[in-house]
Amino acid sequence: MLPHLPPRRIPPFLRRAMLASALCAVPALAPAQGYQPRETFAPFDMKQAVNSYRSADGLPGPAYWQNRADYAIHANLDEKGPVLSGSEEINYTNNSPDTLDVLWLQLDQNTYKSDARSGFAGGRARRGTSDGFVIESVEVESGTHKGAFIPVHTLVSDTRLRVDLPATLAPKGGKVTLRIRYHFTIPGQWGGRMAWGQAKAGPIYDLAQWYPRMAVYDDLRGWDTLPYLAQEFYLEYGNFDYWVTAPSTMLVAGSGELMNPQEVLTPAQNARLARARASDATVMIRSPQKITDPASRPKQGGMLTWHYHMNDTRDVSFSASSVFAWDAARINLPGGKTALAESFYPAESQGNDRWGRSTEYVKDTVERMSQRWSPYPWPAAINVAGPASGIEYPGIVFDGIDDAGKTLFWITAHEIGHSWFPMIVGFDERRDAWMDEGFNTFIDIYESDDFNKGEYGPKRDSEFAPGGGNPVDEIVPLLTDPAAPPILSRADTIIEKYRHPVTYFKSALGLKLLREDILGPERFDPAFRRFIANWRFKHPKPADFFRAMDSEGGEDLSWWWRGWYENNWALDLGIDKVAVDPAKGTAITIGSHDRLVMPVTLRVEFRDGTTRDYRLPAESWIRQPATTITVEPGKAVARVVLDPDHKVPDRDRSNNSAELPAPQG
Repeated sequence: MLPHLPPRRIPPFLRRAMLASALCAVPALAPAQGYQPRETFAPFDMKQAVNSYRSADGLPGPAYWQNRADYAIHANLDEKGPVLSGSEEINYTNNSPDTLDVLWLQLDQNTYKSDARSGFAGGRARRGTSDGFVIESVEVESGTHKGAFIPVHTLVSDTRLRVDLPATLAPKGGKVTLRIRYHFTIPGQWGGRMAWGQAKAGPIYDLAQWYPRMAVYDDLRGWDTLPYLAQEFYLEYGNFDYWVTAPSTMLVAGSGELMNPQEVLTPAQNARLARARASDATVMIRSPQKITDPASRPKQGGMLTWHYHMNDTRDVSFSASSVFAWDAARINLPGGKTALAESFYPAESQGNDRWGRSTEYVKDTVERMSQRWSPYPWPAAINVAGPASGIEYPGIVFDGIDDAGKTLFWITAHEIGHSWFPMIVGFDERRDAWMDEGFNTFIDIYESDDFNKGEYGPKRDSEFAPGGGNPVDEIVPLLTDPAAPPILSRADTIIEKYRHPVTYFKSALGLKLLREDILGPERFDPAFRRFIANWRFKHPKPADFFRAMDSEGGEDLSWWWRGWYENNWALDLGIDKVAVDPAKGTAITIGSHDRLVMPVTLRVEFRDGTTRDYRLPAESWIRQPATTITVEPGKAVARVVLDPDHKVPDRDRSNNSAELPAPQG
């Protein structure tokens, strides 16, 4: 209610004058001292130059280049250790304009060594250690004899391997082949993103970060060699062929296309797999009841080698176990293309309230995200129930044996959604985890809303109200926390308290607000799709995204990038004053009381029962801390409400509405 003086305190002559003019006002609230229009609306420094590599419109420039790594890997799984041993050949292409004298690789298994940097940087006690990668040999193909390899000098530094080339690698297309032999002890469940663990009937091995991988050499930093401290990955793209030799009792689920199904599956399983490729309903390849049946494997005793192939990917992973059931169904993609949705899980995970619907979830997620954002590029999308839970890799994700119901759907949609970010659009997870997790959380919100007419919707990623609620209210404690880091922080510096609220929730909500309340879907969606399409299998940076949305979205969003991303600013818009003058109309003053601004709706309710909405753009506060909307004379205003549909994260809603007293006399 609008405060006003009791009539007995107003002298009669003044009361008559007020009634004659019908003037009433809401006392003004002083804007926050921190709000300065020139600060909020200053040009935003992207901190990345525009050049021929990266264009002003946020897309790859005419001279954009990217190095390439193609892999051929042979691995052997020995359960006695358990140990994985392997040999790989990496065909590396230097498309940069620079001559290279060394190569850098990532040795992520070294994060489990007792003296690894990650053990100190995280501030958490280790649950287990290993010897990491044991590098047996590193050779480079001789420049004078094709197929002849010579040993080279190397240096291991924490989770990095430097290879000193015997001859420099020429720019703009120079090629070198690297051969590495290695082995490592497979971590137990303390491995986190990759591990082995026991299902009821036997072990499951989730193998990731299982081969030395090329570091990225890019146009911004040269070799990007951040150590593996806890954040995820930044990798080069290429084609992969890999062979996994495992006990014949095992099924091996891997990224990409199974190239030798006739050798590793029974005739009946091959027939069912063919049927699944043409079926929208889930087809059982090996049922939970057949897991222990020797006839469900083509060979008794010894080993079998599974051959997988995958194009245009930055990584591959696999899972192996003797206790897997397996089902699959067709994925329908734009342009008449198809892929295969698959699920592997132990017997205890079966049932329609559990993993029996996993393939349905995978299929729906890939189909809808392909239609809404960008087509899925790979031949299969696989969900695995095992010890490494809630982890994503190209074409395959690892989820929990005990996941069920809406939890299984949400985690499946989220991990499969990572196919787009950062697997298709190659974000740098080591530095910019908010682009990986936040972008993916943003797109999986819509999948939860859409799936089976909202069966598991809405999904909202909030630490503040786990039971659900309006995300613009749930974000306010973070925006008003002076210790909370901004989104544009190096990922490794964000402590666990803020990791999910900032990296997932705030980043995703920023995109949702940008789509639904700042640009609108009609501008956001084409710009976002164009960004994805042009950066498929490439390495965009934050500035590329900001420029792409500015340019194609048709808006200078400097104020948004600065307030929501570069800083952790809060929003507080309020109705400062309402003044009614019969001759001039009703003047409504809306002030900015904090440093973040957003477009907002002002709803005016009239005494005749009608309403009118005024849309105030962010620029309403570009010159001054307050702006005024005037309703024409003759329209009797009963109430004014700021943000009536609860769309913006206003930290103080006590000043968002005002009721006007009925005219007297």
